[in-house]
Amino acid sequence: FFHLHHKPLFRLSDGSPSHQLKHDNNGTLWFISLLVDLTANSTQDLRVGNKYRIGRKIGSGSFGDIYLGTNIISGEEIAIKLESVKAKHPQLEYEARVYKSLAGGVGIPFVRWFGTECDYNAMVLDLLGPSLEDLFNFCNRKFSLKTVLLLADQLISRIEYIHAKSFIHRDIKPDNFLMGIGKRGNQVNVIDFGLAKKYRDPKTHFHIPYRENKNLTGTARYASINTHLGVEQSRRDDMESLGYVMLYFCRGSLPWQGLKAATKKQKYDRIMEKKMTTPTEVLCRGFPNEFAIYLNYTRSLRFDDKPDYSYLRKIFRDLFVREGFQYDYVFDWTVYKYQKNAQAVAQAAANQPQAEEAEEKAGRTRTAAATAGQTAGAVTDKRRGPVAPRAEGSGMQLRSSKRGVEQQGYSNY
Repeated sequence: FFHLHHKPLFRLSDGSPSHQLKHDNNGTLWFISLLVDLTANSTQDLRVGNKYRIGRKIGSGSFGDIYLGTNIISGEEIAIKLESVKAKHPQLEYEARVYKSLAGGVGIPFVRWFGTECDYNAMVLDLLGPSLEDLFNFCNRKFSLKTVLLLADQLISRIEYIHAKSFIHRDIKPDNFLMGIGKRGNQVNVIDFGLAKKYRDPKTHFHIPYRENKNLTGTARYASINTHLGVEQSRRDDMESLGYVMLYFCRGSLPWQGLKAATKKQKYDRIMEKKMTTPTEVLCRGFPNEFAIYLNYTRSLRFDDKPDYSYLRKIFRDLFVREGFQYDYVFDWTVYKYQKNAQAVAQAAANQPQAEEAEEKAGRTRTAAATAGQTAGAVTDKRRGPVAPRAEGSGMQLRSSKRGVEQQGYSNY
């Protein structure tokens, strides 16, 4: 149903992969884009961890590309994230350690294997479904209030769990939340911990110190105001970013999107200025007051404050009940997919009589043409004398042609 990329991963001609280097936008990291054409007759393939075969590319993270993989023993499909060991600042091993620290939490993908193969760091983890950004685009870049509230409940819980494990994510955005697959298709999962950081000592819970003059880490569109100001990030910043994500889903866009500037720094400054000068009531206009309450609350938190996750969940749950919604986990994309399928069926049914009429008209045209041909064949040729029409063959061809039209119309239906 959803497919991000369908690109081959390797090309095996002489038994060795061809490597194509590509530079990232910041000009600091080199990643390997592996191009492979695995044919049905090829006896060679690329594996990591001895039992995971690499397939097509399905996405990209902040520090590497993600490929579809297969467990060659069980046949189970998994995801494989690759990073060149030549990367200027390798992050994948660190990300794998963060995943292992978070292992066991609801909505946290499980890392099956991490290691180095053929000059690449590789991490094998659970295969998940489309991201919320993918689904947002599928739904014409608008989510209903019900869908936003269903998501908010899970999103707050995911961030709460990460914080409980002494980490902050630092890149909260729709692309980093993926729906599950199969029986867990309604579960929100959080990914991409390449920028995650410990905000406290896991044993003593001693909080990291307040600092300023920090570079912006994360995605500017969803970054908190304090992050723009260069303040060290803490739990409050993840929560504020989530507020922008929810408003993005409600509104369809944020006021600071699409701003132009000569340099990245100037663009970040323009985004910060627009964020700081857009009143909360303007940002949340047309939507329930709970979104303004949420944003004002997260912005009021001090550096080392623990957010009241239960309170934030409750204001949205109360709104959900007040609106008369049902916890049936029927999201917009579920409804939209059903509607698109229904429209396709209805359109096909509507087109069928037109197609049959066109075929019948074509049949009548061919019949008239054949009859005209017979008449013309009976005209006297001055040199050869009278020429009899070839009734025997033409009649058979006509009946055969008519049956063909009828059969074609039936099979098209």
